[in-house]
Amino acid sequence: MTRLTVLFLGDSFVAGVGDPTALGWTGRLLAAAHHPDRDLTGYVLGVRRQTSDDVLARWEREADVRLPGVGTGAVVVSFGVNDAIVEDGRRRVPEERTVENLRTLVNQARARDLAVLVVGPPPVADDDVTARVVALDARLGATAAALDVPYVGTVGALRDDPVWHAEVDAGDGAHPGAAGYERLAALVRPAWDVVVDGLA
Repeated sequence: MTRLTVLFLGDSFVAGVGDPTALGWTGRLLAAAHHPDRDLTGYVLGVRRQTSDDVLARWEREADVRLPGVGTGAVVVSFGVNDAIVEDGRRRVPEERTVENLRTLVNQARARDLAVLVVGPPPVADDDVTARVVALDARLGATAAALDVPYVGTVGALRDDPVWHAEVDAGDGAHPGAAGYERLAALVRPAWDVVVDGLA
C-alpha cells in the first residue's frame, strides 16, 4: 500500500473559511483521492489573513512535525489574495516578493524530495483587489512554469462564475460557501489527480 502525506499550505481559502460543510476545496480533493490501496494523510494548514511571507516563514516547521520520513510526500500551496490587499496605503506584499516567495518555497520543497502543486489565488468581491490578483496570477503561473511545477489558475474561471460570485457576495465578500468551493475543487482536481497518481 502506498503511503502518501500531503500538506496544504496557505491562507483562509485553503482553510475553507465560509464553507458550512467544513470541507473547502482541500477536503473535497482529499475525499476524491481516497482509494483502498492508498494510505493518504492530508494536513490542511491554511491560516486566515496570512500572506506568502507568513506561509514561507512557517512551512518548514509545519513539515518537520508532519512528514513521517516514510512513503512519499507532496505540498499543495496557494496564496496571493492577502498579498494583493492594500492596507495603510501599501500593498501587504509587493508582487515581486510574492513571486520570489513562491520560488523559494518550491525550491525548499524539492530539496526535501516533495512533489509540488501550486494553486493560484481566486477572485473576491473587491474589483481592485481582484485586478491585482489577476496580474499576480500571471506572474505566479509563469514562475511555476519556469520551475516545471504544475500550476492551476483559478481567478480566470471563477471571475465569471455566477455561483462563486453569488456566494462571495452573500458572505463576507471574499469567501464562498460549499458550492463555490466545489467549483474551485473542480478546477484543481485534474492537476491534483496527476500529482497523487504520480506518487502512487
